[in-house]
Amino acid sequence: MRGSGFDRNIGLCLLFVVIGAILGGLLGEILNSVDAFSSFMPYLTRTYTVFDIHPVTIDLYVIRFTIGMAFTPNLMSFIGIVLALVLFRRY
Repeated sequence: MRGSGFDRNIGLCLLFVVIGAILGGLLGEILNSVDAFSSFMPYLTRTYTVFDIHPVTIDLYVIRFTIGMAFTPNLMSFIGIVLALVLFRRY
């Protein structure tokens, strides 16, 4: 049995949000090096730590895993998320 349309929409929405956050952050970092935007770009590219899970190493003697995660978005990432949601609504 296939998944419902609701599950597909949630997954697609999450994909849009993640891609929007990544592209917004990358665009902010690229624009940070442009001299014309140097006056206000530090405010748009300053990161804010939302959560930080320090790396944990699991050693299984054959394979060693290191798992950790940090979510440190900047304002450009949030702008990318909003634009991604607007595009998702039109999709």
